[in-house]
Amino acid sequence: MQWEHLSGNKFDQPEIFKWDPAFTEMAAKAVAPLIKLWFRSEVRGLDAFPRTGGALIVCNHSGGVLTPDVLVFAPDFYDHFGYDRPLYTLAHYGVFITPLAGWLGRVGVIHANRKNASQALHSGAVVLVFPGGDYDSFRPTFSQNVIDFNGRTGYVRAAIEAQVPIVPMVSIGGQETQLFLTRGNRLAKSLGLKRIRMEILPLAVGVPFGLTSFFPANLPLPSKIVTEVLEPLDIVARFGGQPEIDEVDSYVRSVMQTALDRLAGERKLPVLG
Repeated sequence: MQWEHLSGNKFDQPEIFKWDPAFTEMAAKAVAPLIKLWFRSEVRGLDAFPRTGGALIVCNHSGGVLTPDVLVFAPDFYDHFGYDRPLYTLAHYGVFITPLAGWLGRVGVIHANRKNASQALHSGAVVLVFPGGDYDSFRPTFSQNVIDFNGRTGYVRAAIEAQVPIVPMVSIGGQETQLFLTRGNRLAKSLGLKRIRMEILPLAVGVPFGLTSFFPANLPLPSKIVTEVLEPLDIVARFGGQPEIDEVDSYVRSVMQTALDRLAGERKLPVLG
């Protein structure tokens, strides 16, 4: 890859250069058997995924702090396409304030910002984004099957600017790994937490800690998780050369909602699937 604007300083290099395919393969093969055993996870629809080139995967986010979404999807993605096709995941800065921070870049987890998304997509890589972020991953369990990005549409701009398809993807079961009671939007606002970039103060019930917020994080119950990749969206082909951001976003969410409703209809029992 060539980045003409880079200086010779290694610290100026894009985060995407940290991705290590050998380390990613080792990590995926170590984690995948545990994830498949615990969550009985399934990933469907990869045959419809673009075979080459950059693409932006847009998915709902589930499971609170210990979200299993990437751990469910990434091993199957690499099994299908091999470890010479990088998968980058855009993540909130808080994810990097953990003991695992030094490993995240090596497996393709990068800070969620426009620059990183653009560099990854222009390199021809696949990028996974959860537009709803923690707002989505802490949605109440009783409204778990609702696609809600909280009005965030930056992913559409990123795909248009990089001229790559959007690949919608939906996942079900992650919101049953504990009982999510409320996002705590009003409480967070009343406490003025927006000053520190916190818009929610969620409450959830699980094991072993019972009622918690962000921390301590309860261990996820072994809920069956099904993730389904949907048909790629060629934005220009469907919406023309000057697409309306809100129109594209509305369409993507509607396609995802239809698919999530279908998966919910297949689900017979909570947790058991």
